[in-house]
Amino acid sequence: MSKLAIIGGTGLSQINGLMITATQALKTPFGTPSAPFVLGSINGKEIVFLARHGNPHIIPPHKINYRANIWGLKELGVSEIIAVAAVGGITSAMAPAHIAIPDQIIDYSYGREHTFFTGESETLTHIDFTFPYNKQMRARLIQASAKQNIAISTKGIYGCTQGPRLETAAEINRMERDGCDLVGMTGMPEASLAKELNIDYATIAVVANWGAGKSAGEISMTEIERHLEKGMTNVAQLLTSFLSCC
Repeated sequence: MSKLAIIGGTGLSQINGLMITATQALKTPFGTPSAPFVLGSINGKEIVFLARHGNPHIIPPHKINYRANIWGLKELGVSEIIAVAAVGGITSAMAPAHIAIPDQIIDYSYGREHTFFTGESETLTHIDFTFPYNKQMRARLIQASAKQNIAISTKGIYGCTQGPRLETAAEINRMERDGCDLVGMTGMPEASLAKELNIDYATIAVVANWGAGKSAGEISMTEIERHLEKGMTNVAQLLTSFLSCC
């Protein structure tokens, strides 16, 4: 039986039927993960939850130890990861509080420890990353959203920026020209590291705000928090449906 992990910062407590059984702190060859892993189950299905930004939420995107996080999940026997990510909307369909299941990614981040293949082993490995998100997991998430009558975008291109600052209007315009629908700060190298360890990976992206220049005025944290509260309610329902039936 597959073991599922949820990486995110919000929504765990709202999953109906979740039973938390333990927490486990791990050290890995790549350092310490963001937080202790929370172990639990729903309808007999084992799950692991990890707070990507730590608990409390203090680790900025460029300082997250992505390698330790993914390695630790592998050590716990995880074979599937759902990553919940707050993002900005770029194209017209990606309005605040909307949910998307992206199918592609463009990496604009830099300076992050982005691979387990550091040149210290005897074999150099190049993973195929044509399709960064697992097709079967994406299909199951789309099915789960339909059962809950949650309107989502069934595809989209996620652009991963460095953070922690938000982008300029010119940067968002460039990303739109590149084909990006969404902008976030944590999608990479999380997705590629999971691929390196043969863990199936998919993302639920909840839009917290319009990207810079896509709305009047500046982006405020009050605006982001308001939209996230609404969007995360739907994310919790989607996860409940996924864990119950898919």
